Amino acid sequence: MLVMQTCFAEEGFPDSEFLKVCADPYMLPFSSRAEEGYENKIAELLADKLGLKVKYEFFPQRIGFIRNTLRAESEEGLGYKCDLVISAPSNFELAATTEPYFTSTYVLVYAKGRKLDSITEPSMLGKFVNEEKNDIKIGLPDRGPQQLWVFYNELMSHMVRYQGQSGDPKVNPGQQMVEDVAAGKIDATIIWGPTAGYFAKQYKKEDVELVLLPLKDDPERPEMRFTYSFSMAVRYGEKAWKEKINNLIKENKTDIEKILTDFGVPLIK
Repeated sequence: MLVMQTCFAEEGFPDSEFLKVCADPYMLPFSSRAEEGYENKIAELLADKLGLKVKYEFFPQRIGFIRNTLRAESEEGLGYKCDLVISAPSNFELAATTEPYFTSTYVLVYAKGRKLDSITEPSMLGKFVNEEKNDIKIGLPDRGPQQLWVFYNELMSHMVRYQGQSGDPKVNPGQQMVEDVAAGKIDATIIWGPTAGYFAKQYKKEDVELVLLPLKDDPERPEMRFTYSFSMAVRYGEKAWKEKINNLIKENKTDIEKILTDFGVPLIK
């Protein structure tokens, strides 16, 4: 077994049997303990290509996620608890990131057939409210770039605040805001595109159809950024492993993009 582990280490494999993935157990559409998220499906794809089995180290993606997963040694003293984070910001500082494999953006979400059907671009919302005197409720988390967008469009008085990160890791604020738009409790929300796209798809079989309008970055206001690229992440210093993952991303680009679009992720080229 020692010889086998050494062989795999030389080839860039941290483990000879498993693709050990660091993941959140409660954060759909990204990942879940039941392996229902797009990160889970991408992990299965990569493991299949590597001839390995998937094994997870679950921990909520909050402060301490990397410390308790990617950087944490296994209790058995056999390497680390996990070796790969499937989604990390491409400029992530706590780990070494691969080349980006998808880019997405924040989106404005509203229900078709109600107040906002005339809005075909998010930039139209300010005029719709402030000049045409339409009263709406916009659900927003208590932190994030959405706050700046609402401020610059003079919509702060129409904002309904949601807790951006609950004390319960099982609670998904993005899901709650999409559900409240569908239920008519609020008229619109602005949330991360992958979250919006996934939960909006849940209503396609019902009477409610949700509209998603991408927000665009404003070059004159660099602090108001909505488009972000995502990579996979490994530990610093593991150059061979990082390069192997980079190659897998390139070789399986079409399959990875299909997984993402199947989950409703709005992809920005």
